Amino acid sequence: MSVPRWKNLTRDIVLVVAAPLVLAGFGLTHPAGLRPHNAVMWAEMHIWLLPVWPLLALGLVVPLWGRPRPDVPGVATVVAWTGAFGYACFYTGLDAVAGIGAGIAEQHGGEQRRRVVNPLFHTGDALGQAGVWCLTVAVVAASVALCLRHGARVLPGTAVLLVSCWSFFDSHIFNPRGVVTMLGFALGFGLLVWAAARPAKDGTSHARPAA
Repeated sequence: MSVPRWKNLTRDIVLVVAAPLVLAGFGLTHPAGLRPHNAVMWAEMHIWLLPVWPLLALGLVVPLWGRPRPDVPGVATVVAWTGAFGYACFYTGLDAVAGIGAGIAEQHGGEQRRRVVNPLFHTGDALGQAGVWCLTVAVVAASVALCLRHGARVLPGTAVLLVSCWSFFDSHIFNPRGVVTMLGFALGFGLLVWAAARPAKDGTSHARPAA
């Protein structure tokens, strides 16, 4: 039995907006800075977030679903997936180092804790920025692939995602800008999925098959 297209679209939108919405929710209670009184919460929150950060990349995997063809959109798709993978690796590293590691060091480091915490933050920031650069490259490559297939209707989502990437460089999920950034990712990914759900310019569909 075939599944109505609107049900497939709803499913895919849920897949791509779930992670940024969860991250936005965590951002509402994320401490503004790491201090001894919130070190336990800081570390535990980032443990919970560890499996969530990579799922942000689903926003680019889902609209590009399918085997890449040996053409320009196919190459752009592979670049987008590679960038999404790089983001997932590097930004998860930020979570582990500046989130879990720094939180535990702040909690147990005693008077010398800042000699450990500050280098952890420095390393985490470098990992996070590398991850956001990878995500930005992935957004651009995905937009090229989708624009060649579906035309200018992908551009609104592209614009929202590029602004969100720019904000993501230094906002993390800190409230309020980090929360708005995550909401921007949810909107941008949703717009890309909506654009990719419609038939391509050559008459083919790149939507994910029904289960």
